[in-house]
Amino acid sequence: MIDIAITTPALLFPAITILFLAYSNRFLTIATRIREKHADFNKTHSPIAQKQIASFRCRLRFIVAMELFAVSGIISCTVAMGFIFFNLQQLGNFAFCISIIFITVSLFASIIELLLSTKALNIELEDMEKN
Repeated sequence: MIDIAITTPALLFPAITILFLAYSNRFLTIATRIREKHADFNKTHSPIAQKQIASFRCRLRFIVAMELFAVSGIISCTVAMGFIFFNLQQLGNFAFCISIIFITVSLFASIIELLLSTKALNIELEDMEKN
């Protein structure tokens, strides 16, 4: 295994900041959409809104998972830097490897949420085409 310098895990910090900004925007956007659909559903009891409920619930779970894995990734990255700082190179390498895994899982969850989001938009488009 290659020994990594303390600057290697530090390289992830700017990327994680941008990642959190994107994830927070997704969460705020879906929260707004859920509130809008809730108001719409209470007025109309639309079957289209009903279809969206399951999609919203699933997407919300993926967004939470994305954020949890990203947070775990940054914690692991910080721990890796601490281990490397205290000359515990193998533990630092291991913690850094774990952080990369967490961030990768977070990105995969992001891809799945994006696909679910696209599916939800297609439900709206199909409704517009019918009308």
